[in-house]
Amino acid sequence: MRFLPVFLDLKAGPVVLTGAGELLRAKLRVLAAAGARIRVHAIDGNHDLGLSTEDAARVEIVSGDPLTADLSGVIAVVCAGAGDVGVAMSARAKALGLPVNVMDDLAHSSFIFPAIVDRGDVVVAVGTGGTSPVVARRVREKIEALLPARIGELAEFIGGFRKSINERIAEFPLRRRFWERVIDGPIGAAVLSGRKSEADAVLKAIADPSAFARADKPQGSVALVGAGPGDPDLLTIKALRALQDADIVFHDELVSNEILDRIRRDTARVAVGRRVGKPGIGQDAINARMIEAAQAGQRVVRLKGGDPFVFGRGGEEVEALRAAGVAYSIIPGITAGLGGAADFEVPLTYRNEATRITFLTAHKARDAEAVDWSTLTDTRMTIVVYMGVSAAPAVRAGLLAAGRSPETPVGVFARVTRPDAQGAIGTLGDLPGLAQQIDGGPAILIIGEVIRHAGSLRRQTPHQIISDLLDAAE
Repeated sequence: MRFLPVFLDLKAGPVVLTGAGELLRAKLRVLAAAGARIRVHAIDGNHDLGLSTEDAARVEIVSGDPLTADLSGVIAVVCAGAGDVGVAMSARAKALGLPVNVMDDLAHSSFIFPAIVDRGDVVVAVGTGGTSPVVARRVREKIEALLPARIGELAEFIGGFRKSINERIAEFPLRRRFWERVIDGPIGAAVLSGRKSEADAVLKAIADPSAFARADKPQGSVALVGAGPGDPDLLTIKALRALQDADIVFHDELVSNEILDRIRRDTARVAVGRRVGKPGIGQDAINARMIEAAQAGQRVVRLKGGDPFVFGRGGEEVEALRAAGVAYSIIPGITAGLGGAADFEVPLTYRNEATRITFLTAHKARDAEAVDWSTLTDTRMTIVVYMGVSAAPAVRAGLLAAGRSPETPVGVFARVTRPDAQGAIGTLGDLPGLAQQIDGGPAILIIGEVIRHAGSLRRQTPHQIISDLLDAAE
């Protein structure tokens, strides 16, 4: 490690920035975002720096030769796009014992700029010793994807209580255990979910912080997580964090293996869903097992395909968790209707053509027969039917009987967002035949004029793409 990571107190004095062009402005934006007071020597004479009113109040534009400027009280010197002036400024700064950075010039720099993840009170700096800023940026992007957006708020929240709690807990190890329980438990989860006032009330209600820290039984919780329609890259960042933090995951059978692979390796996995024609353990049993695990102090994830609150029985599970007094959170996912529409380029709404959307489920023929199809005859309505392949004849019969035209465009889309996704497009009159063209589910039906705007149904694998390129080359 050649460069020691340190954090510079920008309130201690101004930073001198010397250079020209976009490189100067880029460094200026970084320093301004950090709240620095900055003296700018624009050696090209261009003082149009594009600053906001707030940032401009902390920036002093200095005329004259930067090599003779007064550097008393300065805490650092930065050169960006300064050419030979940057080299000379480096020599001057080093002679005065000032930290100096000359952009893309390690030989004349005594410090370097890291790639920065800024979450308020939480700042992460990533460096590669100046050898590859692009690698540092890529690492930063990975860290940004994993860090909760409100992690800085959590640090600020703890900072507000730290002194009073530390005064009430004398032993350092016990004090550390207290804060670990706060951060890893429902209080920390509440702050990260934006429920700061709730977290504040719970922490203030802890009468004996030492007893709270000594408690052998950790506080469990349940996260209802939407896994999306199948593509693991469509998992939300929050969902990914929940999977990484979980002690046990109860998952549906239809959650893809690629998504299950995102679960931490030592996490227990329990399949609790069911496929068509095969029995599951039942919703009451699922609720009981989640509650039992949470009450035993485990961090539980209930992982569902799509979104927990779109035909996912998430509402029933929340009611059970509430009744049991178990802490819970809800992490939405991309529902299959939206995933399928994006995958096959079907706009669910379209100006002057489709102004309403209805989502319904028709798992079996009797489900379709129970639907009041007379409310779904508006030609400007898009209908999305979940689990509707086996009930396709009943769906067609219901809509035709209600007066919908047999020429209404229809699409059947299976395994949406996955590599083996498949689609068939036709008319309402042909719906049962279209469903038979699909090689296995899960699948959705999209019914309405918007199907006319669908993209190509051809799904190309990397092998097919390479083959097409070779054919074109010949």
